[in-house]
Amino acid sequence: MSALPAERRRHLAQIGRRLTAQALVRREPNRRYPILLTLLAQSAVDVLDSVVQPFDQTLSGSESRARVKLRDELAERAKASEDRLGLLEEILPVLADVGIADEDVGVLPREKIGVDRIRAPHAATTPRLPRDHGHLRLPEGSYVYIRQFTPKVLETVRFVGGTEAKPLIEALGVLRELNATGARNVPDGAPTAFVPARWQGYLDEAAAKGDATAFRHYWELCTLLTLRDSLRSGDVYVPGSRRYDNPAAYLFTPAQWEDHRTEFCRLVGESPEAGEALALVRDELDGALNGLEETLEKGDGPVRLNEQGELVISPLSAEDIPGEADELHAELERMLPNAPITSVLVEMDRHTGFLDCFTHAGGKQARSPQLKRKLIACLIGLSTHLGLHGMASSCGIPYDVLAWTAEWYIREETLREANICLVNYHHQLPMTAMFGSGTLSSSDGQRSPTRGKSITARHLNKYFVSEGISTYTHVSGQHSTFGEQALEAGRPLLAAAQDAGEIRGDLTLERIFDMIVAIARIHGSPDYLEPR
Repeated sequence: MSALPAERRRHLAQIGRRLTAQALVRREPNRRYPILLTLLAQSAVDVLDSVVQPFDQTLSGSESRARVKLRDELAERAKASEDRLGLLEEILPVLADVGIADEDVGVLPREKIGVDRIRAPHAATTPRLPRDHGHLRLPEGSYVYIRQFTPKVLETVRFVGGTEAKPLIEALGVLRELNATGARNVPDGAPTAFVPARWQGYLDEAAAKGDATAFRHYWELCTLLTLRDSLRSGDVYVPGSRRYDNPAAYLFTPAQWEDHRTEFCRLVGESPEAGEALALVRDELDGALNGLEETLEKGDGPVRLNEQGELVISPLSAEDIPGEADELHAELERMLPNAPITSVLVEMDRHTGFLDCFTHAGGKQARSPQLKRKLIACLIGLSTHLGLHGMASSCGIPYDVLAWTAEWYIREETLREANICLVNYHHQLPMTAMFGSGTLSSSDGQRSPTRGKSITARHLNKYFVSEGISTYTHVSGQHSTFGEQALEAGRPLLAAAQDAGEIRGDLTLERIFDMIVAIARIHGSPDYLEPR
């Protein structure tokens, strides 16, 4: 099974899901058993992911609702503090006036403001907020709801982590034992090193008061929320999962890297010898530090030290574009015709034949002379705000004809084939070689908030107030977009990057590209992925 590329395994599993038992029996044994094996293996992976993903989503939903509630509570707290701030503004001038005798400092505010007004804010004093402003206390109200599913998840799924995640893995073992035995109190010496500093005060306060119930609630919430964050970052992974697999599984093994190191270093212009590469990096670092020291000595550069000795970096200024470049850009723009989008699609089809990739879902071979016109109308309508109704009104083709064409011809696989056709044509153009060989790719995700209900939208407090999605775009080194995926926000992007490598691998085997490595830029850091 491991000898088959992941994309091939998923393809065979998809065939197995579509086949009936009778159709599977009629298959030859050398085809039937690989389909059955891949179906079982892929189903096990999908079921495991379907267990871990709701765990992540439910915790994120509870935390997101708590964050919204906390924001409202902080706003109300700020309103309630207005009277106290007004009172302070009246008292401070009296305290700051050195001409007022010390024995009169306490008398004047009482006479001017009044004792009742001074006592009222003091009586309404609210307790000081913890370090996280009470964020963890709000999900604690959903503790009973969270307990309805987390014990089963911890009992069923095995979580593994590295050295940094060892305290968290030990805490998960303690929590499993508490769930299995029905014990209520967290044992002495239970791991707490994984608890973030902003939440440690809750545990210290509960321990100081001897409140074992509160300590259990907060300790369990810290464990579960830290587990969720560690699953997203890759510090903790689930063996056998695809979405939450070990990040090292996506990288070259040492043996594989030895086979690819020379070619890769040639592509990126780096030395294959570690000693030479480190020496070059040290020289580059020394040069950069010397330049930084010179800039700091001037004190008025883009990087400087403030009065507290902290490093201050000014915003980057806009790139200075020479006037000749602007003139050349304007001249080239005047040379380009202002062509309608329909004419562009017709011209591209004449060069590439990409409309022939849109085949009938039922296998129909005959194609009417008007089919390409209908396909172009559908593509424009579906990719713009017009929609099929608006396109039908604009082009004169009845709506039911456009809807039938879109249903039977425009599918995910036909769109992918058409895009591959365009990418391959772009790769053959003489000017394209000036951008590179096309053997490298860059992938990046964009976060977008959503409104209303969506099966793809997820809670992700770092980026969204409510819910949102991630759009993952894959661009080759020749600036052609060969893939784009809409993902659930919070989904680890390594698996999606591997999917892109597999898509690019299809281009390698069947068409033009000589794919060596895909470079995925995930959260600002490069990860080197093996194309499958």
